[in-house]
Amino acid sequence: MAGLTLLRVGVFGGTFDPPHMAHLALAEEALHQLNLSQVLWMITPNPPHKRGVEITPFVIRLEMLKEALKDYARFEISTLEAELPPPQYAVETVRLLREKLPDSELFYLMGEDSLRDLPLWHQPAKLVSLLDGIGVLRRPEVVLDWEILETSLPGLREKVFFFNAPLLQIASHEIRQRISSGQPYRYMVPEGVARIIEQYHLYQFPGN
Repeated sequence: MAGLTLLRVGVFGGTFDPPHMAHLALAEEALHQLNLSQVLWMITPNPPHKRGVEITPFVIRLEMLKEALKDYARFEISTLEAELPPPQYAVETVRLLREKLPDSELFYLMGEDSLRDLPLWHQPAKLVSLLDGIGVLRRPEVVLDWEILETSLPGLREKVFFFNAPLLQIASHEIRQRISSGQPYRYMVPEGVARIIEQYHLYQFPGN
């Protein structure tokens, strides 16, 4: 239809164990710099790259994410991957999103290190073909070899849109380690997330 404006949806996948301030900063900058209509936070129940790693139960991670995003009207949570049999791969998630959101542009959000490793993902060429764009957070320490990437995934470069975000030195695994060892973490996560961590005594590993 002439004049129809498509919704541009950013897809932000992760385990969010726990969700933290750097996640929020990344999503907000992507929303602004890539002119997204919304960011869809795709919480993953059983990430294939974390097999054998202890992960907080899905329902608790979902509770934390709801608390973290409650004040952001253009952030939405999707539990689509919880409906899929494990392991959940990005290509299958995006294929289903394409069916559910046929009138939207889909932009998959990732870090520059993930873009570098994209040829190693499950069915990466199919994933790229399903997407309208790939929003890539720049990481100064990462060097991309576009010749290798384009050889593996022809047409990739034209779908990549870079954006910048504050380089907050926060990662979920570091927060878990800090909690386990009794170090402060309070200002690395939203207030409501901290309350849930304390309520469930999360990340209190044996011996601590």
